[in-house]
Amino acid sequence: MAQASDAARTVIMTVDDDPGVSRAVARDLRRRYGESYRIVRAESGESALDALRELKLRGDLVAVILADYRMPQMNGIEFLEQALDVYPGARRVLLTAYADTNAAIDAINVVDLDHYLLKPWDPPEEKLYPVLDDLLEAWRCSDFRPVPSTKVVGHRWSARSSDVREFLARNQVPYRWYSAEEPEGQRLLAAAGQDGQRLPLVITPDGAPLVEPEAPELAARVGLATTPAADFYDLVVIGGGPAGLGAAVYGASEGLRTVLVERSATGGQAGQSSRIENYLGFPDGVSGAQLTDRARRQAGKFGAEILTTREVTGLEVNGAARTVRFSDGSAVAAHSVILATGVSYRQLEAPGCTDLTGCGVFYGSALTEAASCQGQDVYIVGGANSAGQAAMYLARGAKSVTLLVRGADLSASMSYYLIQQINESPNISVRARTVVEAAHGSGRLEQLLLRDVDTGETELVDAQWMFVFIGAAPLTDWLDGTVLRDDHGFILAGPDLTADGRPPADWELDRSPYHLETNIPGVFVAGDARADSAKRVASAVGEGAMAVMLVHRYLEQS
Repeated sequence: MAQASDAARTVIMTVDDDPGVSRAVARDLRRRYGESYRIVRAESGESALDALRELKLRGDLVAVILADYRMPQMNGIEFLEQALDVYPGARRVLLTAYADTNAAIDAINVVDLDHYLLKPWDPPEEKLYPVLDDLLEAWRCSDFRPVPSTKVVGHRWSARSSDVREFLARNQVPYRWYSAEEPEGQRLLAAAGQDGQRLPLVITPDGAPLVEPEAPELAARVGLATTPAADFYDLVVIGGGPAGLGAAVYGASEGLRTVLVERSATGGQAGQSSRIENYLGFPDGVSGAQLTDRARRQAGKFGAEILTTREVTGLEVNGAARTVRFSDGSAVAAHSVILATGVSYRQLEAPGCTDLTGCGVFYGSALTEAASCQGQDVYIVGGANSAGQAAMYLARGAKSVTLLVRGADLSASMSYYLIQQINESPNISVRARTVVEAAHGSGRLEQLLLRDVDTGETELVDAQWMFVFIGAAPLTDWLDGTVLRDDHGFILAGPDLTADGRPPADWELDRSPYHLETNIPGVFVAGDARADSAKRVASAVGEGAMAVMLVHRYLEQS
């Protein structure tokens, strides 16, 4: 890869496995744009992705990426799809031969392709430069601001270090990881005046050191919004998963002053998915991070505020206002509220699991930890789609992936397409009717004790990685005594409140609750937190949109 030395300039990247073509593209680009842009050339998708990640961590800008379609190991569409995760704002161009035109057209839907160019592009004054001029102008008019990188120094097998890395990754904050034992990590510790006894150390983009930071402090220092801009809104959305993001997009786009409150990171469980393949409009699948990033940017485009690290502890009715209280004692009020709090993975209660969480035992962290699992044996606990998606993703690099399932098979809780993929993967195996009896290790996971549910026989296996995707515990305890829930904590709404033909006892209106309305008028529920919900991304997004429609109906009649 060759590149100019001026690191301050915005990048135009070209990727082609043919050295001659690669040099020709770079030559033509430098001739026209070399004075204003830095031209970066790569000869494979993998090396280009490595270069993009380095540019991202340094906070550099990438305006346009040109990729050849026919490349070995990773074709141009596959590369651009992954590049989309790194630089979602960069304009994407596919270089293709006439015979591959259909593939280029299909790529418009797969990777939001901005343009495709037929080879050869001579003369560039007619076939290349006009296209690039338009794309660069469009890019300059978009929100392409760089996000400076954050540095994290910690121990590899530290639960707190793992939590910080997970928080930054899920909130799509670029960071670089340094082990406290490595020379560069030690240099950063010394520069911050730390001896390494208190970790992790986070160095913010402006150079400020944070020692063992809590999530709210970390969020505020890396540029995430944590404080509402107003005291009163038309709509407060609680929860930033697909349902909450859907509600924020539709609420803000339809003129409601909307604020979304998320306790950790937008995306929910879906945001941690490596690949969602049955979501409408994405025939080749979409990662949870991609979907979350697009939805978050879309909500922001329409004017919705998105707050992170704000834990909601109470909901009050004050006349026509609905007041949402936070754990720090502050509050925000609105005409209406949508509860989209989602669910969390249940914790394994087997001995040793709690002590080893973040040190080999992880809950929904497959994306963050996948790079460290290369060539190793991985165990996944769970039989639903989230477990299957994690298995497929980790199997790309792991030596083996073993799914531990309490049930007789996967058919009860996993989509058919995922079961097929798992059955066809040579390094994925399924152990049915098997549970984790205990986890062992000193400082990190080393062994698992597995038990056969039917026979009671146990087996001790070597294991350094276990990812847990079991059950769905609704995050609704804070609503106790306010909003009606079922025996499992899921929120009751609409018809479930009037099963006997009568509204709830404290219902004061002369109409029945709307379909997604709780026992409190003007408070709605959407997504996985609702009793008997479908537990699918598409249905959650749909319920978020439907809840906004019902909010409008409520406001019109109030």
